Amino acid sequence: MTERKPIESWLTDMDGVLMHEGVPVAGADTFIRKLRDAGRPFLVLTNNSMYTPRDLHVRLNRIGLEVPVDNIWTSALATATFLNNQHPGGTAYVIGEAGLTTALHDAGYVLTDVEPDFVILGETRTYSFEALTKAIRLINDGARFIATNPDNTGPSPQGALPATGSVAALITKATGREPYFVGKPNPLMMRSALNNIGAHSESSAMIGDRMDTDVLAGLEAGMETFLVLTGLTSKADIGRYPYRPTSVVDSIADLVEMI
Repeated sequence: MTERKPIESWLTDMDGVLMHEGVPVAGADTFIRKLRDAGRPFLVLTNNSMYTPRDLHVRLNRIGLEVPVDNIWTSALATATFLNNQHPGGTAYVIGEAGLTTALHDAGYVLTDVEPDFVILGETRTYSFEALTKAIRLINDGARFIATNPDNTGPSPQGALPATGSVAALITKATGREPYFVGKPNPLMMRSALNNIGAHSESSAMIGDRMDTDVLAGLEAGMETFLVLTGLTSKADIGRYPYRPTSVVDSIADLVEMI
């Protein structure tokens, strides 16, 4: 095997890596602090499109994780970047929260329900029948279908919640049109994140707790990948997949010495 370059830049998932059910993972604060002290380029990634980076900065700060706003990259930002590159100055009908609408506004998009170029589906806790019906009709009339991420469920203290992937499946069933998913495991999200910090995949690593999103996206983007066992994937699950992470560690605390 070709020897890889030393890791200079880090991407890390948020839920299951830095925090679990609202509680910081042991060693996460040390890892982030060491990245900042060393001046290493890094981003904290999330497929959740509901929140702006400023929202997430505050949420992380409340549990003792000092992550600057500019070091947070969401599927909403990745979606806005993708659309700005593909179709700058476009129009969109959006189902989602402030994280998505703010990113699109900042990219110069106009949000409208009148002959939009795109229907964009993101995360929200208030999916409405009226909004979904409008989206279906606009797609049938020719709007292109984009979704921020393919996650079928999201976590809550009460159990699983339907997420973007599940709602996208409903729209697909009604229209016969598949969306283009921008978020993980699409390596496009990794590429846009690396571009955002001026990093190269050959000298970058991705840390995640899921084989099917974090590890797969990092692998396909050409990065080193580290699976932590503090989230959804257990050690017993790894063998079910036809690919492997570069390394499996108990938690992010085991990676501090690599910075």
